Amino acid sequence: MVRLYALLFVAQVILAVCALISCLSAEEGQIRALPRVAWVLIILFFPLVGSIAWFLAGREKVPGPAAGGPKRWTPTRERPRQLAPDDDPEFLKSIAERSRRDDQELFRRWEDDLRRREEDLRRRETDGPDVPPRAARDGEPPREEDRPEV
Repeated sequence: MVRLYALLFVAQVILAVCALISCLSAEEGQIRALPRVAWVLIILFFPLVGSIAWFLAGREKVPGPAAGGPKRWTPTRERPRQLAPDDDPEFLKSIAERSRRDDQELFRRWEDDLRRREEDLRRRETDGPDVPPRAARDGEPPREEDRPEV
């Protein structure tokens, strides 16, 4: 007799756990009669009756497979599917655009630096080695490569 009670207790606990999982994972539109919090409390405080009530009255019935036919699921309402960031074309386009802008900015800075260095070299060649570079003449602090070696 004790084994029967233990078996019924285990079955009740399994039923309550399944009902809780079903209740907590159900979409908001699939819950009927009471709010989700009320269903969770009912299942927790009255495990056997609450679990049975949840499966009978608490969730919206999902149409089952036709007799002898393949299982076919039809959604009760259409919702836009949430896309992962790597599947979202707008997100991917924004990343590509940001990367392209960053590359253009970096390239522009490199070109400006190259022009400035070429201009400094030309001035050194025409003015002679004693004339300081342009940056030092304009009041800017000298760059590392403009400093004399010690």
